[in-house]
Amino acid sequence: MSTEKPDSAQIPGLPSSQVFALAAVCLVVGLVIGYVFLGQRATPRVAQPPVAAGRAPGPAMANHPKLTIEQMKQMADVKSSALIEKLKTDPKNPQLLLQVAGIYQASHQFKQATEYFDRALKLDPKNTAARTQLASCLYYSGDVDGALSQLNQALKTNPKDVNALFNLGMIKYRGKNDNAGAVAAWEQLLKSNPNLDRKSEVEQLIAEAKSAPVAKN
Repeated sequence: MSTEKPDSAQIPGLPSSQVFALAAVCLVVGLVIGYVFLGQRATPRVAQPPVAAGRAPGPAMANHPKLTIEQMKQMADVKSSALIEKLKTDPKNPQLLLQVAGIYQASHQFKQATEYFDRALKLDPKNTAARTQLASCLYYSGDVDGALSQLNQALKTNPKDVNALFNLGMIKYRGKNDNAGAVAAWEQLLKSNPNLDRKSEVEQLIAEAKSAPVAKN
């Protein structure tokens, strides 16, 4: 079973009706998963080679093929510095916190991104999109169980959330070797979102998980 990890992107300050979740940003090995939302359009991205993309702030950092992780971190520090200064006088501004989180997430600094997503969620705990992003950062940081916990919490707020359901399935499949759990999440995704765009790709994942041998621990 592959140990590939889900991608991540930033969604600073976007309302839940305009979620741009999990645009493809991969660290060393890559599994592009997740949906990119624009209005009612949803596009699943599955089992692609490592790519780098993003949505402002920070796409140039993620897209530049010659940047090292350290260089991306330095650029993120510079780009976020003005926002962090604002946070010193307005520390409970969730939009500022999400913007900083997004910058660090786009630059693959997942632990820093986790800190700011967590702070934002303490102020706005029902922000399902941000919680799904936090889950992605936790997964990249190696905390698979923490990522699943955040996704389950997001689904308590919004049981039909496409991003949370899709990534719950993917992390169970890739991170926990839980084929049955992945299938259950994806089937719930299709059931609760009958008009899902490109549902055939989710169905393909379900078929793959059902036919794949269960990895031995």
